[in-house]
Amino acid sequence: MFDLRELDAPIVGAPMAGGPSTPALAAAVSGAGGLGFLAGALLGADKLAADIATARNLTSGPIGVNLFVPQFDTGRPEEIAGYAEELAELASQFAVELGEPRYTDDDYPAKIDVLLDLRPDVVSFTFGCASADDIGRLRAAGITTVATVTTVDETEMAKARGVDAFVAQGPGAGGHRGTFDPLAEPATDSLEVLLAAVLERSDVVIAAGGIGTPEDVERVVGLGAVAAQVGTALLLSDEAGTNPVSRAALQDKQFTETAVTKSFSGRYARGLKNRFMENHEKTAPLAYPQIHYLTGPLRRAAVKAGDPHATNHWAGTAFGEARPGAAAAIVEALSSRIRR
Repeated sequence: MFDLRELDAPIVGAPMAGGPSTPALAAAVSGAGGLGFLAGALLGADKLAADIATARNLTSGPIGVNLFVPQFDTGRPEEIAGYAEELAELASQFAVELGEPRYTDDDYPAKIDVLLDLRPDVVSFTFGCASADDIGRLRAAGITTVATVTTVDETEMAKARGVDAFVAQGPGAGGHRGTFDPLAEPATDSLEVLLAAVLERSDVVIAAGGIGTPEDVERVVGLGAVAAQVGTALLLSDEAGTNPVSRAALQDKQFTETAVTKSFSGRYARGLKNRFMENHEKTAPLAYPQIHYLTGPLRRAAVKAGDPHATNHWAGTAFGEARPGAAAAIVEALSSRIRR
C-alpha cells in the first residue's frame, strides 16, 4: 500500500469537483513528486474510470481519487420550491430554465466497484466516511484509504472504520466543507487546533485549508503533517480545468474576500464572495445535491455570459497567493522550504 510519508514533495493536489481537477493536473502534481487527486464526485462511474486511465497514461507516479459519501436527504420540497421561485427571475435574465432539483447517490456504489477494479494508489472520502466494509474491501485491494475530517468526533468515527490516514480540513479551505452532518454549521476551530487533535489519533495526517505559500507548507509540516493539501494554489495552473470566468475572478481586485455559502449547492462551501452569495445565502435551503442541480444551468449560463456574480468560484482564504503557471512548478515552489 502507498505510504503518504514517502512523498518526495509533501504536496497533495486537492480534488476539486466540477471542472478544475483534470487527469492532466493530477498527473502533473504526482510527476512533480507530490500526490495528484482526481475528483470522483459529480460524474458517472464510466467517466471516473476513463479519468483514472488517462491519468495513469500521463504519469508513473501515484494517483489518488476522491469520492463524496452520499448523505441523507435533507431537502424539504417546499423550501426547494420556494428557492426555485426566488431564482426564477435571475434565470430568465440568462434565458435558461433552472435544473431539476433531484436527489442522487452520485453513482457511489458503482464508483466503489471502479476503484476496486482499477486500484488507484489512494482513495479519500469527503462528506463522511465510507462504511467499514467498503474501507476493508479497498484496503484488501491494496488501496490506501483517507478520510477528510473537520472535527475530533469525525476523526474518531473514521478511525473506528479503519482508514489509514486523514485530511484535517481547516476552515480556510476552498470548496465544500467536509462536515459529516449536512445540517451542521461548519466547525471554526483553526487548522492548527484541528491538526493537533487529529495527530493525537493518527501518525499520518495531511493538513488542508488556507495553505498558499512555501512558508505555510513549512509550518504545517513542522507541526507534524506528512503533507499539505492545496487546491486553490492550483486553480490557475496550466493543467487545471478552471473555467475562464473563475480564472479571471481569482485575479480580479474587485473580489477581496471569501465566504462560506450554501446558496449554490445546498451545502456549505467557501468561495469568492459575490452578489449571488449576498443576495441568496439567507434563503438557500440545506438540500444537497438538489440545489446543486437546481442552480447548475444558471451557473453555466453565467460562465458563458462572462458574468462572475451569478456563478460560484470555489476558493480558499489564500486565494490571493494563486499564480498561473505549470502545476509542476507550483508544486516545486510550495515544497521549496522542505528538505527530505
